[in-house]
Amino acid sequence: MPRKLIVGALLALVPLFPVAAHKPTPGNPAAASTHPAAALIQQSIRASRSNPDDSMRLANSALEQLAVQPDVDLDIRARLALCDYYSERNLDRARELLAQINAQLPLAHRAGLRAGARNCEGEIHEAGGDNAQALSTFEAAVSAAEAADDDELLADALYLRGWLRGVQGEYALGLHDMQRSLALYEKGDFPEHSRTAVNGIASIYNRMGDYAQAQQYFELASKAQLAAGLSREAVVSLYNLGRSRENLGQLDGAQRVYQQVLELSRRIGYARGQAYALRGLASVLIARGEWARALERLDEADRHAAVTPDARLQAQLALARGIALRGRRKPAESVAVLNSALATFGKAGSLAEMAATHEALAAAQADLGDWRGAYENQRRQKQIGDRLHRQQVDQRVLTLKVGFDAVAKEKENAHLLREMEATEAALAQEQQSGELRIVAVSLAVLMALLLGLLAWRHHRISRAMRALAMTDELTGLPNRRAVLARLAELLAAGRSCAVMIVDIDHFKTINDRHGHLIGDEVLRAVAGEVARALQAPMFAGRLGGEEFLVLLPGADLDAATRVAEQMRAAMAALPTARWFDGPPLSISAGVALARPAPGGVADALRRADEALYEAKAAGRNRVHAGKLVLAA
Repeated sequence: MPRKLIVGALLALVPLFPVAAHKPTPGNPAAASTHPAAALIQQSIRASRSNPDDSMRLANSALEQLAVQPDVDLDIRARLALCDYYSERNLDRARELLAQINAQLPLAHRAGLRAGARNCEGEIHEAGGDNAQALSTFEAAVSAAEAADDDELLADALYLRGWLRGVQGEYALGLHDMQRSLALYEKGDFPEHSRTAVNGIASIYNRMGDYAQAQQYFELASKAQLAAGLSREAVVSLYNLGRSRENLGQLDGAQRVYQQVLELSRRIGYARGQAYALRGLASVLIARGEWARALERLDEADRHAAVTPDARLQAQLALARGIALRGRRKPAESVAVLNSALATFGKAGSLAEMAATHEALAAAQADLGDWRGAYENQRRQKQIGDRLHRQQVDQRVLTLKVGFDAVAKEKENAHLLREMEATEAALAQEQQSGELRIVAVSLAVLMALLLGLLAWRHHRISRAMRALAMTDELTGLPNRRAVLARLAELLAAGRSCAVMIVDIDHFKTINDRHGHLIGDEVLRAVAGEVARALQAPMFAGRLGGEEFLVLLPGADLDAATRVAEQMRAAMAALPTARWFDGPPLSISAGVALARPAPGGVADALRRADEALYEAKAAGRNRVHAGKLVLAA
C-alpha cells in the first residue's frame, strides 16, 4: 500500500508522547502563537492522520481567516496541508496549490517552508508514479530543511524520503531516515506523526519478508487505534494486517480483515481505503479460483480508484485483473492489462510487483501458445526474484552494520564525555592545590592514584559492557553482532571460512503449542549442543529467532557438512519428553564457503541462506551445501 496508507507495526508499543511547546516560526516568532489561523493550521496537521476531510476543512477555514488578516508564512503552511490532502485525490488541484506556494516563497520569513514546498512537489510526483523524480525532490527537501534548521519540516522530508527508499529496496537508508524523523517528531507536538514514523519503520522491516512477526504488530496496532477512535489510522493498520495474512496464505483471516477495512472506509468516506480493501478481497477470491466474483470486486475498486491519483494502486488493480482474466480463459485481454501494470511497476522500481507481473504474463502467454514470450517473462521473473532475494540479504547485513556503527559511535561519545568530565575535575583539583602549596605534593600523589583507579575501573566496566553487547542474553552464545564481526575479521585477514546457518525445524509450532517458556528452553538446549560440537577455532553465535550461525575457519564444504550432520544427530538425540510429547527435535542446515572478496560476508550469508531454504523445501531435518563461488 502507498506511503500514506502504510501505518503498521509497533503502534501499540509506542506511548503517546507529551505535547511540548512548538518551535516558533523562524523569522516571525510571534505569528504562530497570536494569529487566529495558527491554531486551525495545527489542528489541520494533526487531523491529517485521523480524518483527512476534517484536515481539509480546517485548512480552508484558516485560509478564510488569513484573507482577513494576511500572514505569508501561515498562508503557505495552510496550503501545504491542503497539498497533502489533494495529492491523494486531485493532482491538478495539488499542482495549483504548489504554484501558489512557490509564488509566495520569496516573501516568506520561515526559510524551512521551501522544504515544505519540495515535499508537496515530491508527493505529486510519487502519486503520478514517477518515484525517481519524487526521491530527487525529497532529497532537495531534506537539504533545504537542514539548511534552515527547521526540525518540523525536516522530520516530514526525512519521513517521505525514508518511505520511498524502503519502497525501492534501500532498507538500511530508509530505516536511517525514519529513525531521524521519529526523533524529530518526538521533540515536537505531533504525537500522531511520531506514531506514523514508528510504523513506517515497522513497514520497512515487513518489506524485508518477516510477515509473521509483522502480523502480530499490526493486530496490536489496529486494536489500539480503534480504541482511540483513529479511524483512518485503523484502516491503514488493518489493511496491512490483511496483506500479511494474504502473504502467509491465511485466506479466511485476510478476507475478514479486508471486509472490516472496506466497512470502516465507507463509514468515514475514504475512497482510497475502499479501493485497497476491494483489491484485497479480489486477491482472496483469485486465490480461491472465483474469477468472476474477483472481477466484480475489481470493477468496484476501479470506480473508487478513479478519484484517487495513485498510479501504483491502479497498477496493482491491473495485476489482479490480468490474473483473473486469465482464469476466465481470456489470455489475450490478460496480457494487455498485465503489460500496462508492468510499465507502471517498472517506472516505480517495485521489484516484488514486477516479478509477480512477469510470472502472470508468462502464464497468459503460455495459454496463447506464445512460448518464446512465456519463456522470456519466466526468465525475467526469475532474474528479478533472485535480485530481490540478494537485495534483502544485503540490506539486512547493511542494516546490521548501520546499527552496529551507531552503537559504537554512542559508546565512543559517552567515553569522550566521561574523559572530559574527569579532565575538568582534575583541573579543578590542580587549581585548589596551587592555592594550598603546603599539601601540593600530597594532592598530586592522591590525584594520580585516583585517576589510576578510575582508569582501571573504567577498563573493567568497558570490558564487561562489551561482553554484554556481544552476548545473546537467552542462550549465552555470542550474538548476531559478534558472530558477523568475527566473520568479517576472518575475511579481512585473507582467510577462507565455511559458514553454516542452523535452523530449528517447526520451532513456531513448538512456541504456539507449548508456549514461549518451553520455546526458550529448547533454544537453550540447542545452543548447548551447538557449543559442545565446536572445536577451536570454530565459532558460533545466535543470528536471531531459532537461527544460529557457525563459522569453521579453514574448513571446506565437506568438513563443514560433516560437522553439520553431527549436530543434526545430536539434536535428534535430545530428550524432548521433559518439555513435550511428540516427534524428536530436528534441525536443518545450509552450508556455504566464504572467500576474501568485496561483499564476502553478505555473499556467504546469502548462499548459506539459500542452501538452508533448499534443505527446508526438501523436507527439513537435513543438511544442504551451497554452490562454491571463487573470488574474482
